[in-house]
Amino acid sequence: MSSQQGDRVPIDPQSVEAPLSAFAVFLVVTVVPGGEDHVRNVIADVASITRAVGFRDLDGQLSCIVGIGSDAWSRFGQTGRPRQLHPFAEVQGRVHTAVSTPGDLLFHIRAQRADLCFEFERILLDKLGAAIAVEDEVQGFRYFDSRDLLGFVDGTENPTGRGMGEATLIADDPQFEGGSYVVVQKYLHDLESWNAQPTSIQEHIIGRSKADNVELDNAPGSHKDLATITDPDGTEHDILRDNMPFGRPGSGEFGTYFIGYAGDLSVIERMLQRMFVGEPAGAHDRILDFSTAVTGSAYFVPSLTLLESLGD
Repeated sequence: MSSQQGDRVPIDPQSVEAPLSAFAVFLVVTVVPGGEDHVRNVIADVASITRAVGFRDLDGQLSCIVGIGSDAWSRFGQTGRPRQLHPFAEVQGRVHTAVSTPGDLLFHIRAQRADLCFEFERILLDKLGAAIAVEDEVQGFRYFDSRDLLGFVDGTENPTGRGMGEATLIADDPQFEGGSYVVVQKYLHDLESWNAQPTSIQEHIIGRSKADNVELDNAPGSHKDLATITDPDGTEHDILRDNMPFGRPGSGEFGTYFIGYAGDLSVIERMLQRMFVGEPAGAHDRILDFSTAVTGSAYFVPSLTLLESLGD
């Protein structure tokens, strides 16, 4: 699942390690009963759609990652099963809840041009036809210097180089090595309440300075602190975030689409437990007082070879 440079398409369609893009579409669908065989054949051929659209502008770096949910994997009749693949489990804290919502397939479509994402999605949905129902569709965009709509730089702690593969790729499940797990959540922001907070309070909640993105020395219980997973021996576990802001000023909807890739799904689950329940319990992530999770689902991302084999 490593990145590739080719003569026709610059990025492997299942490359978790593809570079951050200027635009993305996050598409979550469910498979209509009886549509399983048709859907399997379409997603097995996602590379051909990527080639057809991506060839129009190789510098556009079009890519698509397909994630398969727990129920869909079973309905696709596969003989083996990724060890950690299960439905997203709701996390209920005293104040806030990480909800679990329907999703059989996730399509994470990325490019440097919005029209490439649009054209890929249009063709994909046309091919899937009546075999699926769209549950959620979000168009994301890179906001200035990779900031979210809360005004802070997002994704600072992403692994780089060799660490990216170590964090994102499954290594201890032989049949599914080279794959990954991914969790997505759509968060809606109360920008009016957030913007009413003094910058110093915002910085303490996030755990970084707003202007220059410097980590604060004394911010226990901050978002950065709770989202960092460390074992008792000091080993820190990374995930790869490719979050994007989205919004519709006319309707007053503003948010962040969280997407996290990991070779060990439990790392993301521990992170959400710390954020919503708190550590200690009751001390939840204060960012949740201004940002509400309205969706939540988890998927297995097969290697491109495994994905293509689903059409056999």
